[in-house]
Amino acid sequence: MTQSRGFSEAVAAARKVFTTVLLFSCVINLLMLTGPLFMLQVYDRVLTSRSVSTLLALFLLVIALYFFMGVLDLVRSRVLTRVGHRLDAALGRDAFLSAIAAPAARSTGPKSDPVRDVDQLRNFLSSSGVTALFDMPWLPIYIGIVFLIHPALGLLACAGAVVLFIIALLTDRVARPLLRSSGSLAVERNGIISAGARNSEAVVGMGMHSAMGGVWDRTNDKFLAANARAADTVGLSSVASKVFRLFLQSAVLALGAYLAVQELITPGAMIAASIIMARGLQPVESAVQNWRQMLTTQQAYRRLKEAANRPPPPVLLDLPTPTRSVQVENLSVVPPGSVTPTLLDVRFTARAGAAVGVIGPSGCGKSTLARALVGVWPAARGAVLLDGAPLVQWSDDARSRHIGYLPQDVELFNGTIAENIARFRPDATDESIVTAAQTAGCHELILSLKDGYTTMIGDGGRALSAGQRQRIALARALYGDPFLIVLDEPNSNLDGYGDSALNRAISMAKARGAVVIVVAHRPSALSATDTLCLFENGRLVDHGPRDDVLQKVMRREKVSNVRPAAQISGTAQAQQGATVTASVTAGEGGGPNEGGTPPAPNKNAEAKSNG
Repeated sequence: MTQSRGFSEAVAAARKVFTTVLLFSCVINLLMLTGPLFMLQVYDRVLTSRSVSTLLALFLLVIALYFFMGVLDLVRSRVLTRVGHRLDAALGRDAFLSAIAAPAARSTGPKSDPVRDVDQLRNFLSSSGVTALFDMPWLPIYIGIVFLIHPALGLLACAGAVVLFIIALLTDRVARPLLRSSGSLAVERNGIISAGARNSEAVVGMGMHSAMGGVWDRTNDKFLAANARAADTVGLSSVASKVFRLFLQSAVLALGAYLAVQELITPGAMIAASIIMARGLQPVESAVQNWRQMLTTQQAYRRLKEAANRPPPPVLLDLPTPTRSVQVENLSVVPPGSVTPTLLDVRFTARAGAAVGVIGPSGCGKSTLARALVGVWPAARGAVLLDGAPLVQWSDDARSRHIGYLPQDVELFNGTIAENIARFRPDATDESIVTAAQTAGCHELILSLKDGYTTMIGDGGRALSAGQRQRIALARALYGDPFLIVLDEPNSNLDGYGDSALNRAISMAKARGAVVIVVAHRPSALSATDTLCLFENGRLVDHGPRDDVLQKVMRREKVSNVRPAAQISGTAQAQQGATVTASVTAGEGGGPNEGGTPPAPNKNAEAKSNG
């Protein structure tokens, strides 16, 4: 089911229930006349006839009617609550998936949280504001009853209703932009909280509390100011409507008393008119008091509707499992939210069983390429093809089976190690999980933990070290033996043993016919690669056998770093040349191997692993 269809069906189902709720509201509002009519009968019949039996009969009837009204009101409230929960059940999953979608798949409009929008919709359906909307259509009927008592009372009631509606309209006109501004600042404020929580270690380690507190204060002050203006506006309107309704009730009572003195109506009719008028205007007052929630809910509903009305993705066929090649055809990529491409006209092919290293200085487009290869960032031009089929022709489920991805910033989820390796798939088998861990070389590591594969790692994997997280994330990327494996800085947190396990995993993936793309700064990650792609300024400037590309890069680096002999001593020249050689141009953090050849696997580490 597409998101659009799910939203439409959920709203259509809710509307059917609203019809029933409207019928309930009709009966409830009719029963609301019990009090005024009882008062009318007491004043005009019981007091004049002095009949206790009549009073008792009327009182018993009132008890029964009030009990029936209470039952209906309770049922109406519970029905509306259930409607809210059904909407949440129908829309919550799509809202969550929309919230965690790739940046390019999200709305380009103002930032919003679809999950919170669904929460807002559900909470409103459980509030008094929604019942006020169902009761408000009865205002003309109540005013008509007052007209029947006496036209003068009806005209006064009409005038009062017009004033209350004017207050409501002014509230809407003034509060709507204020609430919109407050909502935008609330999103920005929540973003600061989330960023602070994600980077809490950096904040603590570098003593950034005061600086981040200043960022928070500036944003929070703007939010509080906008929120206060919106609250003050709605609060003023709420108080004004409440005071005016009380005044109007007294004014109707005063006019009724005058008409009763003139013997134009009875004293009972005077009291009944006052009560009926108060009851008729109560939903308007309640609506004004809940105006802020109504506007917020309206905005949330509009955002959900706009998201649901976007064109649904096409229904894709199940393509055969890729087994031959990965092709990058004239690929250009523009990061989400930007207009400047960070990858330009990249073109290369990797055959089954190949491992391709991607090197270059920081900011040259390496991580952009990794994101484009796995479909996180879409191509602005060109395409990534698996066995000749563009990546966009593969469904999300199919792509997840054929692609493994280790991002530069490793993120694990709150759950067990086994669940994280299996990508939380409910059909995962123990054998497939253990196989992925063994391939990644972290099976023994996991067994050394207290609870093994059932170890809870906490939010973000905080229970593990950075190296442990990276190795488990590697196992997750290898889970299910995917055809295309993209590793972005896979050894940034690994020691020598971890490097050996990584290269062994790459070799095993190559042996079974996978294509491995390794984005690396450290040369040790390139040991198992066959070819290298050198990037500069978003362009592929060289592509060929690993050793040939490294030699070219080293020669160019030596030439670019040589200064005239008259300016530096021979010793300094030798030191400079040694520095260039050690950096290996694969990027930053060069390895120990001079001459650019990737380091040989650590024999001790290999022996330890094999043992």
